[in-house]
Amino acid sequence: MRKPAADEHPGRRSSAHASDIWTGRAHNRVQWLLALGGFACLALGIELAVDNSWATGIAALAMSVVGLIAVGLLILFGTLAFLHVAVKVDKDHLEVRCGHVGLPRRRIPLAHVVDAAFAPRVTPRQWGGWGYRWRPEIGTAVVVRRGEGLVLILGDGRKFTVTVDDAESAVRHIRDRLKPTPAGPVL
Repeated sequence: MRKPAADEHPGRRSSAHASDIWTGRAHNRVQWLLALGGFACLALGIELAVDNSWATGIAALAMSVVGLIAVGLLILFGTLAFLHVAVKVDKDHLEVRCGHVGLPRRRIPLAHVVDAAFAPRVTPRQWGGWGYRWRPEIGTAVVVRRGEGLVLILGDGRKFTVTVDDAESAVRHIRDRLKPTPAGPVL
């Protein structure tokens, strides 16, 4: 097994073929606060449905219960999906998986990548919030926290950005995969 270099994060590469796979993650613990807010809405909706006499007005109460439960579920699942992101780069693809379930997921063939760049500061404000984002002037992104990120420049001119720890290492790994292989000795 290959020993990691002094500047390399241990556990970033697979053990089978040390240079074939790079993995990275990013977490956002603030999202748990939003998830708690969603859980509170859900609990309030259930409490309203169970502990109310339903004699005051069934239509208004039913709309309140359904609205609170729907908002609670949307907030809860929307925030839990973007608590963390996992990025994996193998010899042919870059794969991004979000949340505990791994959805949404994006798989980009490295054959479609022209270049990779390091972004020292990616913020939710640039992209309009956390999550899976699209902005026509700057591309698509998976933003789970503020900080460093990886930017892929695709062959069709689009850009894909993902916030991930140790993004500089990911850029080096991807660029190594993009280098043309030598055709042989020049005569």
